[in-house]
Amino acid sequence: MENTERGKIKLHGFNNLTKALSFNMYDICYAKSVEDRNAYIEYIDEQYNAERLTTILEHVTQIIGATILNIAKQDYYPRGSSVSILISEESTLKMKEGETTTSLDRSTRPDIILAHLDKSHITVHTYPEYHPDGGVATFRADIDVATCGEISPLNALSYLVQSFDADIMTIDYRVRGFTRKITGEKLFIDQPMTSIQNYIPESVRNRYQMIDVNVYQENIFHTKCKLKDFDLDTYLFGLSQADLHPGEARLITRKIMREMDEIYNGRNMP
Repeated sequence: MENTERGKIKLHGFNNLTKALSFNMYDICYAKSVEDRNAYIEYIDEQYNAERLTTILEHVTQIIGATILNIAKQDYYPRGSSVSILISEESTLKMKEGETTTSLDRSTRPDIILAHLDKSHITVHTYPEYHPDGGVATFRADIDVATCGEISPLNALSYLVQSFDADIMTIDYRVRGFTRKITGEKLFIDQPMTSIQNYIPESVRNRYQMIDVNVYQENIFHTKCKLKDFDLDTYLFGLSQADLHPGEARLITRKIMREMDEIYNGRNMP
């Protein structure tokens, strides 16, 4: 396929590159009592249930310019949710005037398409949990966007980052395979980049401590982020710092900061 638009590379055939973005976020909280911890988990389950997560992923699909083919979603007992969306690069359905890809009735998304388009998809899974005796509760959401063709999941990264009020984020981006120019020369990446941070708004970057671990020759990019500022009141569920003795407030602060450091560094701290 030749693309004659200015600035775009002319390709021979389909763009065979697979671009995979993995976005992982963590929300950390301190709930003093068992009742508060259970209430926090229930709050998270309601705040990030399958219906709301579906709305977020549908918006991601719109941002990257893809078409929704199929949606599967599930809320789990006792906690957690999952959503999977099968997408394609271009619309394969003839829509009526004024109709959008997300408003299509499920019956108008033919199953026959799914077999050869399942390499483009978006998934989200949530994992709420809490420390058995430490009062610290953690919510994790994993979102994966895998695309082929011209569309890029990086275009939705800014929206994803700002959709979750995350204390910690780990973001991975990898490009697999190759595509060919019209001349036959192979392309192993179609969106030259130096860092995932380039796709995160400056206002967000300024709030986080960020570290890159990139393997440029393999087109593998990794960025991890941790909030710089710490305000204890934003981490307390069911109480405020004014309710605490100063010594207790310091102890809780150490617990929360240790939890953040362990997640950020990927190991238990002594």
